[in-house]
Amino acid sequence: MKDTIQINDRFTVVGFAHEAEQIGEIAQEGFRSLINLQTDDEDKKLKMKPQEEGRKAEEVGLTYLHHPVDGEKLSDDVVDAFRRKATELTARVLVHCASGKRSGAFVMVHIGCEMGMSGDEVVEKAEEMGFKCNTPELEKFVKDYVNNHNGKG
Repeated sequence: MKDTIQINDRFTVVGFAHEAEQIGEIAQEGFRSLINLQTDDEDKKLKMKPQEEGRKAEEVGLTYLHHPVDGEKLSDDVVDAFRRKATELTARVLVHCASGKRSGAFVMVHIGCEMGMSGDEVVEKAEEMGFKCNTPELEKFVKDYVNNHNGKG
């Protein structure tokens, strides 16, 4: 699948909302779980509703998680829940939102915390991989979350 960024052996991020027929391709490429971070009210960007995506994912044998994330309302609780749920899913996990910003940020935060990285290191590594924290608020949130959960700063 094009436009994906493999973070590690467990997580891959895709920077777009896929079409219904692509769900089968996801399973054929060896993914076992699919996480959708889009909110239900992202109607203009949604190619299919999360409920429909979940049904199609399950039809092809994928475990599906809809974990809606409003980019304007980020909180430690939302990230904590994502991290807890994501680690329970069978690998390989494909994570998506509409543009890849949220999915990239959440996966990189999770990986950074798991690896004991600092917030600055996570942002730098994310940018090397092609993710851009193009808003100061998102960059600050990523750095603060990682630093607060690693005891680094």
